Amino acid sequence: MKVSALCIVVALFISENLYAQVPQIIQKNGRHTLLVDGEPFLILGGQARNSSAWPGMLPQVWLSAEKMHVNTLEVPIYWEQVEAQPGHFDFSIVDALLSQARQHRIRLVLLWFGTWKNGSNHYMPDWMKRDAAKYPNITGKNGPAIDSPSPHSVATLEADVKAFSTVMRHLKAADPQHTVIMVQVENESGSWGSVRDYSPSAQKLFEGQVPAELLKPELLKALNQPVVTGGTWHEVFGDRADEYFQAWSVARYIGKVAAAGKAEYALPLYVNAALRDPLTNPTANNYESGGPTDNVIPIWKAAAPAIDLVAPDVYFSGSERVLKVLDLYNRADNALFVPEADFSPLHAKYMYEVIARGGIGFSPFGIDDNGEGETLKETEQRLAPFAQEYAMAAPMMRDLAQWDFDGKIKTVTEREDHAQQTLDLGDWQVKVWFGGDGRGNAAPVYGQPTGKVMFVQLSPNTFIATGTGCHITFSPTGANTGRPWQYLKVEEGHYENGIFKVLRIQNGDETDWGGPGFGTKPTVLRISLVAR
Repeated sequence: MKVSALCIVVALFISENLYAQVPQIIQKNGRHTLLVDGEPFLILGGQARNSSAWPGMLPQVWLSAEKMHVNTLEVPIYWEQVEAQPGHFDFSIVDALLSQARQHRIRLVLLWFGTWKNGSNHYMPDWMKRDAAKYPNITGKNGPAIDSPSPHSVATLEADVKAFSTVMRHLKAADPQHTVIMVQVENESGSWGSVRDYSPSAQKLFEGQVPAELLKPELLKALNQPVVTGGTWHEVFGDRADEYFQAWSVARYIGKVAAAGKAEYALPLYVNAALRDPLTNPTANNYESGGPTDNVIPIWKAAAPAIDLVAPDVYFSGSERVLKVLDLYNRADNALFVPEADFSPLHAKYMYEVIARGGIGFSPFGIDDNGEGETLKETEQRLAPFAQEYAMAAPMMRDLAQWDFDGKIKTVTEREDHAQQTLDLGDWQVKVWFGGDGRGNAAPVYGQPTGKVMFVQLSPNTFIATGTGCHITFSPTGANTGRPWQYLKVEEGHYENGIFKVLRIQNGDETDWGGPGFGTKPTVLRISLVAR
């Protein structure tokens, strides 16, 4: 059969068009956005539990995803399942996830549980676990083996490179629709129980010269280290040498895995971090050493350029620590993404903070019932704090992503002291108080500090506002200072396909006593102000 030149041209055009639409992260003026199908996309995510990516578990996962109104499901794929026998790959679960995600119209972020999962190698195939000599773990400082894979094992690296690149090759062929929009390489890499590997081969590297990539003046300054031209790890990094060596070793390993995968299919790739306390600068024996914690982000950037971003798993409580984490990972060279957050009503408000910082997405961990047999009502009640936020945001997701990228969004979230806060919106200042009776009483009638409000500045005098558990009032400032003012219109409504639909105009009691308020469910308001 002859194939016409026109058919070849059409096929090439389709192929190039599909390739052009591969998800990617772009940057502008220090802000980032994730492009999906060529348009800004905000991940309203949820992560399945660790052992839920099996056929018998997936129905409850999809039920939870739908009830939570996620647009993206984060779900693991397991090395031990994909390559149960050396060199023999089984992609049945990957293909099932792709098919079911398309049926549910939900995107996927796949989590490669390969060499590392929570600092251990528990998802390696059985044939690797049985051969500890070939695929060794870390040797502790005083000799015992640690339950964590060695980043210096060439055999383990070669096996992971082969497996991950084969997964990515399969994804490119099986997913031209780009159902999968990102891939996480490993999970919370690093080690517990030993700051680094003290095996003879690792010790030889540690006693050698620091790689040239880490001796660049700007990198040393970012690590608060003196600028030097060479030296051993201890000579260059002093008391931090062990943890910096471990970070370089783990990042270099994962960077090679990522580079091999990206050579097959250039999806955005990221790594997630088990965090250290961001306020106290603890030493590495107090956290998972070697992972992309805040103090070693520059090392990870140098060691693993194929990784598009490093992402914090946010399980801390307390606004001060959480907001500090978000600020540390929100960098000009790093898109902010929270791939795991504590599944607590107290953490729902941090989605607003991620968006205001130009983040590309937010995802609480453990959306499914993990086989516990919840009733539908129990599932809905458990998901409600996040589900109501996602239901509000989903119809205007593309708009939020673009506003986010353009820097038009600001937020206020309730702190533990429930104190009133103010926000500068150009020629207007807005005061926010939480709970209360709408007349300035800031008593936390909702108990826990869950209040929040988000403002999108559409024009100097027009805002979209949404939130829960708070009241707001405006006052003129800037060019409006001293001028009398009033609400021109406060419209309550919702978005449908990116278009604001008015339900009613709020007036009288809804705006006269201190200003508009937000109750226990998020309300979307379009607020127009006028200074006379």
